Amino acid sequence: MSHARADDAPHPAPADDGAPIIRVRGLVNRFGEQTVHDGLDLDVRRGEIIGVVGGSGTGKSVLMRSILGLRRPDEGDIQVLGIDARSDDPARRREIERNTGVLFQDGALFSSLTVGENVQVPLKEYHGDLPDTLRYELALLKVKLAGLPADAINKLPSQLSGGMRKRAGLARALALDPPLLFLDEPTAGLDPIGAAAFDRLIRTLQQALGLTVFLITHDLDTLYAICDRIAVLADKKVIACAPMAEIEQLDHPWAHEYFHGPRARAAQVARERNARSA
Repeated sequence: MSHARADDAPHPAPADDGAPIIRVRGLVNRFGEQTVHDGLDLDVRRGEIIGVVGGSGTGKSVLMRSILGLRRPDEGDIQVLGIDARSDDPARRREIERNTGVLFQDGALFSSLTVGENVQVPLKEYHGDLPDTLRYELALLKVKLAGLPADAINKLPSQLSGGMRKRAGLARALALDPPLLFLDEPTAGLDPIGAAAFDRLIRTLQQALGLTVFLITHDLDTLYAICDRIAVLADKKVIACAPMAEIEQLDHPWAHEYFHGPRARAAQVARERNARSA
């Protein structure tokens, strides 16, 4: 995600001072008479993968868009990298945008551009003075980093499978080496093998690049496989944010059904079977 001028200098992420990399306090989001969030609080720690779950209508994507500054909340305070995410100061907004990469659920690729051209979009916006050959090489590096073959760089999104389009979107999200990565349902529409491979890719990239990952998902396997903590949205708030072992003990109707219902039991059986065969 980037909307800054091409001649903007990159802004390095602030040094780790122990403060949350994302801090949300008292968030309120309304749509007409409907209140989606009412006093929501959340801290995201630097270097973690945090999974965000909740039932339909709990505002998972609304929360992400509020943090990114794509939606202005009705009330509350949001700090991203120590910066007020609600600020109208263009320089503050650009600093957040420069340090965040976003993979939306559908990939949000430009259909008329090749994969390489899509990845180069943020590079042109922030580093417009780079030679074309260097931008191409940087795009190729990101394409490979996202697990795509080198020849994918010259293909259009329509020539790629769903899983490959997600990886192309991931390559673009990583174009500017952001410390913060936002993923909206990254494994939606993928078969179990493809979803597991994407999970492994995210964990590998997070560890290798020191990323902080904010991940919205319904995929129980993803939650168990790669998330350090789970934030559960219910009753217009984050009712808990903790490691999976604690979340499984939540005494809340939705959480109990989600983490102990038939699909959860099936996922647990599959994990145990895979562990035995590994």
